[in-house]
Amino acid sequence: MSYDFSNITILYVEDEALIRQNAVEYLERICAKVLEAEDGHQSIKIYEKNKPDIIITDIKMPKLNGLEMAKKIRQIDKKTPIIIATAHTETHYLLDAVELQLIKYIVKPITAVKLKEALNLAYEYLQTDESNIKKFTQNCFYDTLNKTLLIDNKIVKLTKNEILLLDLLVKNHQRVVTYTELENLIWYEEGMSIDALRSLIRSVRKKLQGNFIENVSGIGYRCNMM
Repeated sequence: MSYDFSNITILYVEDEALIRQNAVEYLERICAKVLEAEDGHQSIKIYEKNKPDIIITDIKMPKLNGLEMAKKIRQIDKKTPIIIATAHTETHYLLDAVELQLIKYIVKPITAVKLKEALNLAYEYLQTDESNIKKFTQNCFYDTLNKTLLIDNKIVKLTKNEILLLDLLVKNHQRVVTYTELENLIWYEEGMSIDALRSLIRSVRKKLQGNFIENVSGIGYRCNMM
């Protein structure tokens, strides 16, 4: 899916000039206005003056890194989408992503495809007032943007099908998700067996460490959230 960014202002922060130049050239073709900064301190000043719609920043920069910059912005602004570009995928970076409600991590090298995917997520986020953090309990929650389950501030590893199941149930927790919807999303090629579904449900329930997924006989499943 592609969105119209012709009215969107983006702040792009990167200390390496060539990387910044290439990204800005691409962004200028699809966005109304692209602002650029070479470090975190400079980006804070530009942010305060221009209030961009979306921020994309490298994580490792001199003077003030991307995460520290995001923390400063989040003290006064909980809504503006922030996208982090990084060469790292370690767990503690993912925890920061959830804590700061970052839209997405782009793993380097930066490409037009990766930028567009992240921008699409940011655009969708701007269209809703809902938080991406969905809580089962105070210590157990799911981040719908980063597709990450956290319990007691630790990331719980999920398989591809577990993510598909949990993501669908959480995003539609106000209603029952039907067996047909589950089959079309997870088993669209080979078809769904009741044993495979029950096994997947058991696995996700175990990782949630609670019976938050309720079976509605003859219809499907519902996720119970706070």
